[in-house]
Amino acid sequence: MFIDEAKIRVKAGDGGNGCMAFRREKFVPRGGPSGGDGGRGGDIWMESSERHNTLVHFRFNPEYKAERGRHGEGAKKTGRDGEGIVLKVPVGTIVYDEDTGEKVYDFSRADERVVIARGGRGGRGNAQFATSTHQAPREHEEGRPGEERNFRLELKLLADVGLVGYPNVGKSTLISRISAARPKIADYPFTTLEPNLGVVLAGGAGKDKGKEESFVVADIPGLIEGAHAGSGLGTQFLRHIERTRLLVHMVDVSDSSGRADVVKDVDVIRGELASFGAGLEKKPTLMVASKIDVANPEKLKKLKQWATRKKLKLYPISAVTGEGIEKLKFAMAEEVEKVRRKLAEAQAEETKGSRYLNR
Repeated sequence: MFIDEAKIRVKAGDGGNGCMAFRREKFVPRGGPSGGDGGRGGDIWMESSERHNTLVHFRFNPEYKAERGRHGEGAKKTGRDGEGIVLKVPVGTIVYDEDTGEKVYDFSRADERVVIARGGRGGRGNAQFATSTHQAPREHEEGRPGEERNFRLELKLLADVGLVGYPNVGKSTLISRISAARPKIADYPFTTLEPNLGVVLAGGAGKDKGKEESFVVADIPGLIEGAHAGSGLGTQFLRHIERTRLLVHMVDVSDSSGRADVVKDVDVIRGELASFGAGLEKKPTLMVASKIDVANPEKLKKLKQWATRKKLKLYPISAVTGEGIEKLKFAMAEEVEKVRRKLAEAQAEETKGSRYLNR
Protein backbone atom coordinates (compact mmCIF):
# COMPACT_ATOMS: atom_id res chain seq x y z
CA MET A 1 0.00 0.00 0.00
CA PHE A 2 1.43 3.37 -1.04
CA ILE A 3 0.29 6.17 1.26
CA ASP A 4 1.66 9.61 0.37
CA GLU A 5 -0.53 11.85 2.56
CA ALA A 6 -1.43 11.76 6.23
CA LYS A 7 -2.74 14.04 8.98
CA ILE A 8 -1.51 13.73 12.54
CA ARG A 9 -2.15 15.40 15.89
CA VAL A 10 0.71 15.71 18.38
CA LYS A 11 0.75 16.79 22.02
CA ALA A 12 4.06 17.46 23.77
CA GLY A 13 4.29 16.62 27.46
CA ASP A 14 3.13 19.11 30.09
CA GLY A 15 5.65 20.34 32.64
CA GLY A 16 5.47 18.94 36.17
CA ASN A 17 4.15 21.12 38.98
CA GLY A 18 6.47 22.73 41.47
CA CYS A 19 6.24 21.46 45.04
CA MET A 20 5.42 23.41 48.19
CA ALA A 21 7.21 21.84 51.16
CA PHE A 22 9.10 22.82 54.30
CA ARG A 23 12.01 21.06 55.92
CA ARG A 24 10.83 19.26 59.03
CA GLU A 25 13.81 17.60 60.69
CA LYS A 26 14.95 16.97 64.26
CA PHE A 27 17.59 19.46 65.48
CA VAL A 28 16.93 21.70 62.42
CA PRO A 29 14.68 24.46 63.74
CA ARG A 30 13.00 26.60 61.10
CA GLY A 31 14.33 24.43 58.25
CA GLY A 32 12.82 26.65 55.61
CA PRO A 33 11.21 25.96 52.22
CA SER A 34 12.31 22.78 50.41
CA GLY A 35 9.87 22.34 47.52
CA GLY A 36 11.58 21.13 44.31
CA ASP A 37 10.87 22.15 40.71
CA GLY A 38 8.74 20.12 38.32
CA GLY A 39 10.36 18.26 35.41
CA ARG A 40 10.12 19.41 31.82
CA GLY A 41 7.58 17.76 29.50
CA GLY A 42 8.82 15.53 26.68
CA ASP A 43 9.38 17.00 23.20
CA ILE A 44 8.11 15.43 19.99
CA TRP A 45 10.69 15.09 17.22
CA MET A 46 10.38 14.12 13.57
CA GLU A 47 13.25 12.37 11.81
CA SER A 48 13.75 11.28 8.19
CA SER A 49 14.62 7.63 7.66
CA GLU A 50 15.57 5.59 4.60
CA ARG A 51 13.92 2.54 6.18
CA HIS A 52 10.46 4.04 5.54
CA ASN A 53 9.02 4.67 2.09
CA THR A 54 5.36 5.48 2.81
CA LEU A 55 3.29 7.28 5.45
CA VAL A 56 1.04 4.29 6.08
CA HIS A 57 2.07 4.02 9.75
CA PHE A 58 0.53 7.47 10.39
CA ARG A 59 -2.72 6.62 8.61
CA PHE A 60 -3.71 4.08 11.28
CA ASN A 61 -2.15 5.83 14.29
CA PRO A 62 -2.69 9.59 13.84
CA GLU A 63 -2.32 10.81 17.45
CA TYR A 64 0.88 11.03 19.50
CA LYS A 65 1.36 12.28 23.05
CA ALA A 66 4.68 12.67 24.87
CA GLU A 67 5.11 11.99 28.60
CA ARG A 68 4.55 14.80 31.06
CA GLY A 69 7.24 15.87 33.52
CA ARG A 70 7.14 14.47 37.05
CA HIS A 71 6.10 16.83 39.82
CA GLY A 72 8.70 18.29 42.16
CA GLU A 73 9.14 16.81 45.64
CA GLY A 74 10.31 17.84 49.07
CA ALA A 75 14.00 18.09 50.03
CA LYS A 76 14.42 20.23 46.88
CA LYS A 77 14.04 17.21 44.62
CA THR A 78 13.45 18.17 40.98
CA GLY A 79 10.97 16.03 39.08
CA ARG A 80 12.15 13.78 36.26
CA ASP A 81 11.80 15.11 32.70
CA GLY A 82 9.18 13.44 30.51
CA GLU A 83 10.21 11.04 27.75
CA GLY A 84 10.10 12.47 24.24
CA ILE A 85 8.84 10.78 21.07
CA VAL A 86 10.66 10.46 17.73
CA LEU A 87 8.40 10.03 14.68
CA LYS A 88 10.09 8.48 11.64
CA VAL A 89 9.14 9.71 8.16
CA PRO A 90 10.42 8.82 4.67
CA VAL A 91 12.98 11.03 2.96
CA GLY A 92 11.02 13.45 0.76
CA THR A 93 8.31 14.20 3.35
CA ILE A 94 7.09 17.80 3.66
CA VAL A 95 5.46 18.81 6.96
CA TYR A 96 2.72 21.47 6.90
CA ASP A 97 0.92 23.11 9.82
CA GLU A 98 -2.67 22.01 9.27
CA ASP A 99 -4.13 25.11 10.96
CA THR A 100 -2.07 27.81 9.19
CA GLY A 101 -0.97 26.03 6.01
CA GLU A 102 2.64 27.05 6.71
CA LYS A 103 5.43 24.70 5.62
CA VAL A 104 7.23 23.56 8.77
CA TYR A 105 10.04 21.45 7.29
CA ASP A 106 11.11 19.64 4.13
CA PHE A 107 13.02 16.39 4.75
CA SER A 108 15.28 16.17 1.69
CA ARG A 109 18.06 14.02 3.24
CA ALA A 110 18.25 11.01 5.53
CA ASP A 111 18.71 11.38 9.31
CA GLU A 112 17.47 14.97 9.50
CA ARG A 113 15.74 15.69 12.81
CA VAL A 114 13.55 18.61 13.90
CA VAL A 115 11.38 19.39 16.94
CA ILE A 116 7.73 19.72 15.92
CA ALA A 117 6.25 20.22 19.42
CA ARG A 118 8.10 21.42 22.52
CA GLY A 119 7.34 20.13 26.00
CA GLY A 120 6.18 22.50 28.70
CA ARG A 121 8.57 23.94 31.27
CA GLY A 122 8.33 22.56 34.79
CA GLY A 123 6.89 24.81 37.50
CA ARG A 124 9.11 26.25 40.24
CA GLY A 125 8.88 24.91 43.77
CA ASN A 126 8.55 27.23 46.77
CA ALA A 127 12.29 26.96 47.51
CA GLN A 128 12.87 29.14 44.44
CA PHE A 129 10.83 31.98 45.94
CA ALA A 130 12.79 32.29 49.21
CA THR A 131 14.49 35.64 49.85
CA SER A 132 16.06 37.33 52.84
CA THR A 133 12.80 39.12 53.56
CA HIS A 134 10.44 36.35 52.51
CA GLN A 135 11.84 33.30 54.23
CA ALA A 136 8.76 31.08 54.32
CA PRO A 137 7.19 31.40 50.84
CA ARG A 138 4.12 29.38 50.03
CA GLU A 139 4.17 30.29 46.36
CA HIS A 140 4.77 27.57 43.82
CA GLU A 141 4.05 27.20 40.10
CA GLU A 142 2.14 24.72 38.00
CA GLY A 143 3.89 23.24 34.98
CA ARG A 144 3.42 24.87 31.59
CA PRO A 145 1.35 22.93 29.06
CA GLY A 146 3.18 21.30 26.15
CA GLU A 147 2.54 22.39 22.58
CA GLU A 148 -0.42 20.80 20.83
CA ARG A 149 -0.36 20.93 17.03
CA ASN A 150 -1.98 19.45 13.92
CA PHE A 151 0.18 18.59 10.91
CA ARG A 152 -0.37 17.47 7.34
CA LEU A 153 2.35 15.24 5.92
CA GLU A 154 2.94 15.05 2.18
CA LEU A 155 5.41 12.66 0.58
CA LYS A 156 7.10 13.56 -2.71
CA LEU A 157 9.33 10.84 -4.08
CA LEU A 158 13.03 11.61 -4.46
CA ALA A 159 14.01 10.25 -7.88
CA ASP A 160 16.51 11.42 -10.48
CA VAL A 161 14.39 10.45 -13.50
CA GLY A 162 10.61 10.46 -13.90
CA LEU A 163 8.88 8.43 -16.63
CA VAL A 164 5.80 10.27 -17.92
CA GLY A 165 3.28 9.68 -20.67
CA TYR A 166 -0.20 8.38 -21.41
CA PRO A 167 -1.37 5.19 -19.68
CA ASN A 168 -0.10 1.94 -21.21
CA VAL A 169 2.79 3.44 -23.22
CA GLY A 170 5.34 1.04 -21.71
CA LYS A 171 6.69 2.90 -18.67
CA SER A 172 6.40 -0.07 -16.33
CA THR A 173 7.93 -2.43 -18.88
CA LEU A 174 10.86 -0.05 -19.36
CA ILE A 175 11.62 0.29 -15.63
CA SER A 176 11.46 -3.51 -15.29
CA ARG A 177 14.09 -3.82 -18.08
CA ILE A 178 16.58 -1.26 -16.75
CA SER A 179 16.26 -1.94 -12.99
CA ALA A 180 15.30 -4.62 -10.48
CA ALA A 181 11.84 -3.07 -9.98
CA ARG A 182 8.98 -5.44 -10.76
CA PRO A 183 5.83 -3.36 -11.24
CA LYS A 184 2.53 -4.84 -12.35
CA ILE A 185 2.41 -4.99 -16.16
CA ALA A 186 -0.83 -5.61 -18.08
CA ASP A 187 -2.49 -4.64 -21.35
CA TYR A 188 -5.01 -2.11 -20.02
CA PRO A 189 -4.87 1.57 -18.98
CA PHE A 190 -3.94 2.59 -15.43
CA THR A 191 -2.28 -0.71 -14.58
CA THR A 192 0.15 1.33 -12.47
CA LEU A 193 -1.80 2.80 -9.55
CA GLU A 194 1.16 3.93 -7.46
CA PRO A 195 4.70 5.11 -8.29
CA ASN A 196 7.43 2.50 -8.57
CA LEU A 197 11.10 3.23 -7.93
CA GLY A 198 14.03 1.43 -9.50
CA VAL A 199 17.80 1.89 -9.20
CA VAL A 200 19.59 1.89 -12.56
CA LEU A 201 23.30 1.18 -13.01
CA ALA A 202 25.05 2.56 -16.10
CA GLY A 203 28.63 3.22 -17.19
CA GLY A 204 29.96 6.71 -16.53
CA ALA A 205 29.24 9.42 -19.08
CA GLY A 206 31.57 12.06 -20.48
CA LYS A 207 35.00 12.14 -18.84
CA ASP A 208 34.12 9.35 -16.40
CA LYS A 209 33.42 6.59 -18.92
CA GLY A 210 35.15 3.98 -16.81
CA LYS A 211 33.12 4.86 -13.71
CA GLU A 212 29.76 3.22 -13.04
CA GLU A 213 26.92 5.64 -12.28
CA SER A 214 23.66 4.90 -10.52
CA PHE A 215 20.44 6.86 -10.50
CA VAL A 216 16.84 6.34 -9.37
CA VAL A 217 13.98 6.13 -11.86
CA ALA A 218 10.32 6.64 -10.90
CA ASP A 219 7.52 5.08 -12.93
CA ILE A 220 4.68 7.59 -12.53
CA PRO A 221 1.08 6.42 -13.14
CA GLY A 222 -0.20 7.45 -16.58
CA LEU A 223 -1.43 10.97 -17.26
CA ILE A 224 -4.44 11.98 -19.36
CA GLU A 225 -5.92 15.26 -20.50
CA GLY A 226 -7.11 17.26 -17.49
CA ALA A 227 -4.70 15.51 -15.09
CA HIS A 228 -3.64 18.84 -13.53
CA ALA A 229 -7.28 19.37 -12.51
CA GLY A 230 -7.62 15.87 -11.07
CA SER A 231 -8.74 13.78 -14.06
CA GLY A 232 -7.56 10.18 -14.02
CA LEU A 233 -5.08 9.86 -11.17
CA GLY A 234 -4.42 13.58 -11.65
CA THR A 235 -2.60 15.63 -9.06
CA GLN A 236 -2.42 12.61 -6.76
CA PHE A 237 0.86 11.67 -8.46
CA LEU A 238 1.85 14.71 -10.55
CA ARG A 239 3.56 16.15 -7.47
CA HIS A 240 5.98 13.21 -7.40
CA ILE A 241 7.59 14.57 -10.58
CA GLU A 242 8.49 17.87 -8.87
CA ARG A 243 11.71 16.59 -7.31
CA THR A 244 12.99 14.69 -10.35
CA ARG A 245 16.02 16.06 -12.21
CA LEU A 246 15.09 14.66 -15.61
CA LEU A 247 11.86 13.68 -17.36
CA VAL A 248 11.63 10.86 -19.88
CA HIS A 249 8.52 11.45 -22.00
CA MET A 250 7.36 8.18 -23.56
CA VAL A 251 5.11 8.15 -26.64
CA ASP A 252 3.43 5.02 -28.02
CA VAL A 253 4.08 4.84 -31.80
CA SER A 254 2.14 1.59 -32.28
CA ASP A 255 -1.57 1.33 -33.07
CA SER A 256 -2.39 -0.34 -29.73
CA SER A 257 -3.31 2.94 -28.02
CA GLY A 258 -6.17 3.75 -30.39
CA ARG A 259 -4.96 7.38 -30.62
CA ALA A 260 -4.07 8.45 -34.15
CA ASP A 261 -2.07 11.65 -33.60
CA VAL A 262 1.19 11.16 -31.69
CA VAL A 263 2.02 14.89 -31.82
CA LYS A 264 -1.28 15.69 -30.13
CA ASP A 265 -0.42 13.10 -27.45
CA VAL A 266 2.87 14.90 -26.79
CA ASP A 267 1.23 18.34 -26.67
CA VAL A 268 -1.44 17.13 -24.23
CA ILE A 269 1.09 15.70 -21.75
CA ARG A 270 3.37 18.74 -22.04
CA GLY A 271 0.35 20.97 -21.47
CA GLU A 272 -0.61 19.05 -18.33
CA LEU A 273 2.92 19.38 -16.94
CA ALA A 274 2.87 23.14 -17.60
CA SER A 275 -0.62 23.55 -16.09
CA PHE A 276 0.38 21.84 -12.85
CA GLY A 277 2.34 25.00 -11.98
CA ALA A 278 5.56 23.61 -10.47
CA GLY A 279 7.89 24.35 -13.38
CA LEU A 280 7.70 20.76 -14.66
CA GLU A 281 7.75 21.90 -18.29
CA LYS A 282 11.18 23.50 -17.73
CA LYS A 283 12.88 20.30 -16.62
CA PRO A 284 15.36 18.61 -19.01
CA THR A 285 13.42 16.09 -21.08
CA LEU A 286 14.30 13.07 -23.22
CA MET A 287 11.74 12.01 -25.83
CA VAL A 288 11.20 8.26 -26.29
CA ALA A 289 9.30 6.48 -29.05
CA SER A 290 8.15 3.21 -27.43
CA LYS A 291 6.94 -0.09 -28.90
CA ILE A 292 8.97 0.27 -32.12
CA ASP A 293 8.82 -3.51 -32.58
CA VAL A 294 5.16 -3.02 -33.61
CA ALA A 295 5.45 0.62 -34.70
CA ASN A 296 3.22 2.36 -37.23
CA PRO A 297 5.83 3.83 -39.63
CA GLU A 298 3.76 6.98 -40.22
CA LYS A 299 3.47 7.70 -36.48
CA LEU A 300 7.20 7.18 -35.95
CA LYS A 301 8.05 9.43 -38.90
CA LYS A 302 5.71 12.17 -37.65
CA LEU A 303 7.20 12.03 -34.15
CA LYS A 304 10.75 12.21 -35.54
CA GLN A 305 9.83 15.29 -37.59
CA TRP A 306 8.30 16.97 -34.52
CA ALA A 307 11.38 16.20 -32.39
CA THR A 308 13.66 17.62 -35.12
CA ARG A 309 11.64 20.85 -35.25
CA LYS A 310 11.82 21.17 -31.45
CA LYS A 311 15.56 20.31 -31.47
CA LEU A 312 14.95 17.35 -29.19
CA LYS A 313 16.72 14.03 -29.54
CA LEU A 314 14.37 11.08 -29.99
CA TYR A 315 15.22 7.61 -28.67
CA PRO A 316 13.25 4.79 -30.38
CA ILE A 317 13.06 1.75 -28.08
CA SER A 318 11.35 -1.57 -27.64
CA ALA A 319 11.18 -2.68 -24.03
CA VAL A 320 10.08 -6.13 -25.24
CA THR A 321 13.00 -6.87 -27.60
CA GLY A 322 15.51 -4.61 -25.81
CA GLU A 323 16.24 -2.50 -28.90
CA GLY A 324 17.52 0.98 -27.98
CA ILE A 325 17.35 0.31 -24.22
CA GLU A 326 21.11 0.58 -23.55
CA LYS A 327 21.42 3.76 -25.60
CA LEU A 328 18.56 5.36 -23.65
CA LYS A 329 20.00 4.21 -20.32
CA PHE A 330 23.37 5.86 -21.02
CA ALA A 331 21.63 9.03 -22.25
CA MET A 332 19.70 9.22 -18.97
CA ALA A 333 22.91 8.71 -16.98
CA GLU A 334 24.64 11.49 -18.94
CA GLU A 335 21.79 13.98 -18.42
CA VAL A 336 21.51 13.16 -14.71
CA GLU A 337 25.26 13.65 -14.29
CA LYS A 338 25.04 17.07 -16.01
CA VAL A 339 22.29 18.20 -13.64
CA ARG A 340 24.21 16.88 -10.61
CA ARG A 341 27.31 18.82 -11.66
CA LYS A 342 25.30 22.03 -12.06
CA LEU A 343 23.74 21.60 -8.61
CA ALA A 344 27.15 20.89 -7.05
CA GLU A 345 28.63 24.01 -8.68
CA ALA A 346 25.69 26.13 -7.52
CA GLN A 347 26.04 24.84 -3.95
CA ALA A 348 29.80 25.51 -4.03
CA GLU A 349 29.18 29.09 -5.18
CA GLU A 350 26.55 29.57 -2.47
CA THR A 351 28.93 28.26 0.19
CA LYS A 352 31.71 30.48 -1.12
CA GLY A 353 29.45 33.54 -1.02
CA SER A 354 28.29 32.81 2.55
CA ARG A 355 31.92 32.47 3.72
CA TYR A 356 32.73 35.82 2.11
CA LEU A 357 29.80 37.51 3.87
CA ASN A 358 30.75 36.02 7.25
CA ARG A 359 34.25 37.50 7.18
